[in-house]
Amino acid sequence: MTPPAAPNSAAARDIAYALHPYTDQKAHAENGPLIMTRGKGVRVFDDSGREYIETVAGLWCAALGFDNERLVAAATEQMRKLPFYHGFTSRSHEPLIELSEMLVQRAPVPMSKAFFANSGSEANDSAIKMIWYYNNAIGRPQKKKIISRMKAYHGVTLASASLTGLPANHKLFDLPIAGILHTACPHHYRFAHEGESEEDFATRLATELETLILAEGPDTVAAMFAEPIMGAGGVLLPPRGYFPKIQAVLKKYDVLLVADEVICGFGRTGNYWGSQTLEMQPDILTCAKALSASFLPISGVLVNEKVFQGISEGSATVGTWGHGFTYSGHPVPAAVAIETLKIYDEIDILGHVRRVGPHMQKALRDAFAEHPLVGEVRGTGMIAAIELSADKAKKTPFDPAKKAAARLVKLGEENGLILRMLPGDAIAFSPPLIMEEGEVDDMVARFGKALDALSVQLRREGLAVV
Repeated sequence: MTPPAAPNSAAARDIAYALHPYTDQKAHAENGPLIMTRGKGVRVFDDSGREYIETVAGLWCAALGFDNERLVAAATEQMRKLPFYHGFTSRSHEPLIELSEMLVQRAPVPMSKAFFANSGSEANDSAIKMIWYYNNAIGRPQKKKIISRMKAYHGVTLASASLTGLPANHKLFDLPIAGILHTACPHHYRFAHEGESEEDFATRLATELETLILAEGPDTVAAMFAEPIMGAGGVLLPPRGYFPKIQAVLKKYDVLLVADEVICGFGRTGNYWGSQTLEMQPDILTCAKALSASFLPISGVLVNEKVFQGISEGSATVGTWGHGFTYSGHPVPAAVAIETLKIYDEIDILGHVRRVGPHMQKALRDAFAEHPLVGEVRGTGMIAAIELSADKAKKTPFDPAKKAAARLVKLGEENGLILRMLPGDAIAFSPPLIMEEGEVDDMVARFGKALDALSVQLRREGLAVV
């Protein structure tokens, strides 16, 4: 049992005043926070001086680790030069212009314009509004429904949380909103029929998507949102051939594809964009997180010329495109993002991920694929997951009440790891992109100790087949 927080300590003040995201608030009041005070490279340190390897780069986002003097300098210089300006009513500034140019030039498919927000959730909400506006502007007011996927994660604002296909993001929030549809999750390990190949599974999912569009009416379905690799839903890679088959259906019924690159963008999968790794050709692309290596909040939405022309025509009719945020393209985060992209180029982040990523994938599989508590090890590049299983042969999940993955997270802390638990008792691995092979090996060794400790606990309780 965690000892009570000392009066007037940082932990006690946190419990008294802070409402934490994605947290059981009653449990937090009893147990208190784990408070981090500094970071260095791939490691963070708590207020007692303990060191941890950050296995998920915070929230999939600290791509350059937890210290970088160039990014600090970029922010400081911009704050001295122009600490704030906006992009409303044709105003602009150099960081907004340069970052727009850099992103459009780096896009995986031809894109026309870049729009900026402050988070992945805002970027995806903005994309939905763009799609609705576009269809109204070109005379298709009925074509508004948006398709997402079960177990997808697209954010927590009202519309983006509706896209998200996870129960915790809907329960008690009165979500999803109207007009949001969900099709099947493309996780072969969990949802393929017995003996169904990846190719056949992908074909079935494309057929199910087409059936959904036909049932709703193709003239009412506007777009589909998809992460190249589904992140918070479990690090779920689609089966072979999935996106080409899906896109053939979307093209047939004139349905836009939105690639949510918030996690996969900027090298995570071994290519600059997850869209390149998974053969996606989006009409709209959203990005965030590694855009600024998460030193400051910023997100982006890239739109192709077809979508931009619809927005342009609509704004001429109305007299304005009535969307945007006070901090859209804020000069300080934009300056940091510009410097981040320059660093990625200079250090050849893609070459690094293509070298270290296979080492990480092999190390995780060699160490844990045959472990009796592990159902599946999956991933590519520098993103992976280990899914726990109560019965490996039968792929039987643990009873959620037993909180197997939550226990493993705590055991990870005891072994100097910050772990991220995902739905279905999966543990994510998405470390800073700068992680080296030796640090991967250290991470894997520490995780092995935590997993072995969990095995001991579960054997004593008779909860696992071993």
